[in-house]
Amino acid sequence: METEILARIQFAFTIAFHYIYPPLSIGLGFLMVIFESIYIRTKNKLYHKLAKFWTKIFALTFGIGVATGIVMEFEFGTNWAVYSRYVGDIFGSALAAEGIFAFALESGFLGVLLFGWNRVKPWVHLVSTIGVFIGSMFSAVWIVVANSWQQTPAGYHIVGEGINVRAEITDFWAMVFNPSSLDRIMHVWLGAILAGTFLVLSVHAYYLLKGRHIEISKKAFKIALLVATIFSMSQLISGHSSADGVAENQPAKLAALEGHFADNEPADMYLFGWVNKEKQKVSGLKIPGGLSFLIYYDFKAPVTGLNAFPEDERPGQVNAVFQFYHIMIIIGMTLIAVTLFGSFMLWRGKLYNKPWLLRIFVFAVFLPQIANQTGWFAAEMGRQPWVVYGLLRTSEAFSQSVTDNQILFSLILFFVVYAILLVLFLYLLNKKIQLGPEDEELSDSRPLTKNISDILTTK
Repeated sequence: METEILARIQFAFTIAFHYIYPPLSIGLGFLMVIFESIYIRTKNKLYHKLAKFWTKIFALTFGIGVATGIVMEFEFGTNWAVYSRYVGDIFGSALAAEGIFAFALESGFLGVLLFGWNRVKPWVHLVSTIGVFIGSMFSAVWIVVANSWQQTPAGYHIVGEGINVRAEITDFWAMVFNPSSLDRIMHVWLGAILAGTFLVLSVHAYYLLKGRHIEISKKAFKIALLVATIFSMSQLISGHSSADGVAENQPAKLAALEGHFADNEPADMYLFGWVNKEKQKVSGLKIPGGLSFLIYYDFKAPVTGLNAFPEDERPGQVNAVFQFYHIMIIIGMTLIAVTLFGSFMLWRGKLYNKPWLLRIFVFAVFLPQIANQTGWFAAEMGRQPWVVYGLLRTSEAFSQSVTDNQILFSLILFFVVYAILLVLFLYLLNKKIQLGPEDEELSDSRPLTKNISDILTTK
């Protein structure tokens, strides 16, 4: 297998695994702020238990997210040296901003968040919770800004020649507010909040089915369902805005997302289908002129197709881009339907009497994660063959001195280590869930240490 393909697979694998955890941290952080705010206002101990329980699960996702994120930064230097030199000024600024404005904020308040229960005043602890949540949001901002610059470069000029050529910032804020950054930041935020919210819905639906922690789970489920309903519908609006931006700034990607080949003709919108790249044909269920209408509000408006671009400037895997994009859309619409129906049943007072609906919420925890992953894959593969759109090709960006055997060996090692981390995460998560939010209080009341003699005599 070619070195470039192996390097891309390795980075895709590591970032896909890492991307499981930061969205959970953002979503859980948002709900932790809500639970703790309600506790301070109402003095209802159940909300205190909820905030404390989900803080411990937040700490688990945060820790693994940090550990897996470090690996990717090393990969920039080992596997993508040309790319790192080319975008070093851009990425360096964004990552430095993340460290100053995001990670410092998170880490500064994290200690109080985790260990400040019953040690600081409730409002002080709430401030720390808000600080950690805002820090996680800012962290996402700077990572998405750096990636968005690759999609729609702005605020730069090119300096140097030959192997020393690189992009250099001329306007920092133009780089930050590049044409796609705001839409993509909002889309990532909404997806992250849905990921965390559906984890809360899943766990408390499980408790309700098992007849455990009934009262506290009803309160948590009601709040999480309201949040999920609002944000799943908001994601539809955000997605439409993002698609408009892609149509304006990356027409080749838009054409690949819908498998539209013909140039200067109306474009259909497919609900699902299969792209035959050789025959330039899509088989599936479609709305004739639907894409034209979404972009121009005219079913007969022409849309730029893939044939308008040279062969070497189109995404190579059109069907994969098409499938990933449509999986994301299908899941997004499913989340809207499930949350709206769940909210309707809750309003009628029948939700908790529908075990089949609660089971749907138990397993729906996977849907936002799959949507986040497939959306990211569609965005990145749709940008190909460019690693920096219109400026630097992916085939020119990887390290020339790294061999395919070296990358393959490290990929296998990453797979083994990440598999262990995943098993450890699931084991600890399950342990916390089985203990439950109310039993956590009993656990926390036990002594932190024992005498040596007690430890030695414990069977």
